[in-house]
Amino acid sequence: MKKNNVISQNYLEKIPVRTEGIEWSKDENGVITLEIVNKGVFNFIAQKLFKRPKISYIHLDEMGSFVWPHLDGDKDILEIGKLVEAEFGEKANPLYERLAMFFRILESYKFIGWK
Repeated sequence: MKKNNVISQNYLEKIPVRTEGIEWSKDENGVITLEIVNKGVFNFIAQKLFKRPKISYIHLDEMGSFVWPHLDGDKDILEIGKLVEAEFGEKANPLYERLAMFFRILESYKFIGWK
């Protein structure tokens, strides 16, 4: 995806989509919290033996909380980046590198897919 520290145009044209079934909420401060149900055999064992929770709550940071509602299956990363830049200005830089890392993390946990 990166070549000589440059993100490819093809990656920026990808359209992220939230995974179905992930509940989320926004608090009075605008912080988005994802509610992830821990299911499957290994999670069941961990819940019983190690008292792991049935639901994990993932709190997104300020920028992640801004981006999450825009993952509607219509906007590509380039469009989302323009919205982030308009909202956060210089604070968002390096903009597309940060967005790319954010989306890689979301994808690695299966919180998003691609359209």
